[in-house]
Amino acid sequence: MSTLSDLVYAQGRSSEADVEWLHRLAGDGQLLADLAFADIVIWVPTDEDSFVAVAHTRPGGAATLFYRDIVGGHVRPQWRTQVRGAFQSARIVDSASPDWFEETPTRVRAVPIVRTHNGAPAATIGVLTRHTNLGETRTPSRQQITFNDCADDLFGMISSGEFPDLSAPTAPRRGAPRASDGLVRLDVDGITTFASPNALSAFNRMGFDDELEGESLIEVTTRILPAKRQFDESLPLVVTGRAPWRIDIEARGVTVSLRTIPLRDHGDRIGAIVLCRDVTELRHQEQELITKDATIREIHHRVKNNLQTVASLLRIQARRSHSEEAREALTQAMRRVAAIAVVHDTLSEGLSQTVDFDNVFDRVLKLVAEVAAAPNTRARTRSTGKFGTLPSEYATPLALALTELVTNAVEHGLAGQEGDVEIIAERGEDNLAVRVRDSGSGLPEGHVGRGLGTQIVRTLIQGELGGTIDWHTVMGSGTEVTIDIPMRYIERELI
Repeated sequence: MSTLSDLVYAQGRSSEADVEWLHRLAGDGQLLADLAFADIVIWVPTDEDSFVAVAHTRPGGAATLFYRDIVGGHVRPQWRTQVRGAFQSARIVDSASPDWFEETPTRVRAVPIVRTHNGAPAATIGVLTRHTNLGETRTPSRQQITFNDCADDLFGMISSGEFPDLSAPTAPRRGAPRASDGLVRLDVDGITTFASPNALSAFNRMGFDDELEGESLIEVTTRILPAKRQFDESLPLVVTGRAPWRIDIEARGVTVSLRTIPLRDHGDRIGAIVLCRDVTELRHQEQELITKDATIREIHHRVKNNLQTVASLLRIQARRSHSEEAREALTQAMRRVAAIAVVHDTLSEGLSQTVDFDNVFDRVLKLVAEVAAAPNTRARTRSTGKFGTLPSEYATPLALALTELVTNAVEHGLAGQEGDVEIIAERGEDNLAVRVRDSGSGLPEGHVGRGLGTQIVRTLIQGELGGTIDWHTVMGSGTEVTIDIPMRYIERELI
């Protein structure tokens, strides 16, 4: 499915500022739909004197009208005149009589989307339509009436370019409050004129045991919060309804997330909406994840240190060995352990259990080139292409396998001579292909080594990575080893 940006740019009539404005508005589509108890659709004009839907949100507490996705479709003929009228006049246009949509009576409101620049209206960039299902109409409750009033205030702000507010923070934390979680309506002085049952319950759990309506929200908040605790400086602005901000407040072991939306009427502040949600359990989970991530990073750090100690012991033992064969075996073991240590070192530096394998391999390549080169051998190593991001359980076997292949290329392919070793990585949608090529003497065609290194490589590539490996001689001179790993095998672990 095309993104909002793709759909908007495809019409050829919008700027980057328009797209950002529409993105911010679409981000609050669920809030508008829940407050209006209606479907919310955002339209932008096309070159064909029509409009195309670029965003659609269904209400959480009412029946939707659109059971099929309408994003990307053109405005229906019965709405076109109304939508065009709102766009051209920059005024809200309501349907004169109930409109029928697939045998369901509806009421449609078309709201011009006005973008401002430096506080002044700059352009009408689209139209928002509210589609209310009249088929399930019943006597509205006080909460529904208040929600609808809040929606009407926001629609008015959209038509005057006062909503969305680009100064408000984007990318809300997990658990951002929604209308259904709890809503408090404030007047211009910060006095509560309405509090939904969920909002009252959230404050009750923090220690407030009275009614919120008629109370100053900042005074209520001040009374329930611990006196000696330091608070965010934006707290007074949020609970008085003066700033479009988000904040968490905590009392009695309960954490409530607040989001304030100041309400304005052509520049004059008329009150605010405060959304609130009990996020105690979510914040506990987040803290547990942070602790878990820190523990995992510390484990990787300690494993890396231990592996480096083992590698150092193997290096010391190799230097003291009188047998050339034993010295070679210990050196190879040291190199393998050091390659694994590099992966754990990378994992200890971040929160994710995935690694940038290009960074890992650059470090491994330097390590291999330094250790493997013999006195009479001069190897130039270089890596081209991109490996991309890999899960840790695949980064380790691939790093080990490539360590073995580069080592063999230096020690055997270029033994006693000068030459190049090139590693070429090509990552596609379906596979990761890696070629290790040297300019050495090459292998007899059809001949593959039978040593421990070859066995290790086969086990790692075929057994642990589900891939294939092939050795063959390059035309002229040298050996090329080709590794092919199916991406679906890797990406399944990244999900």
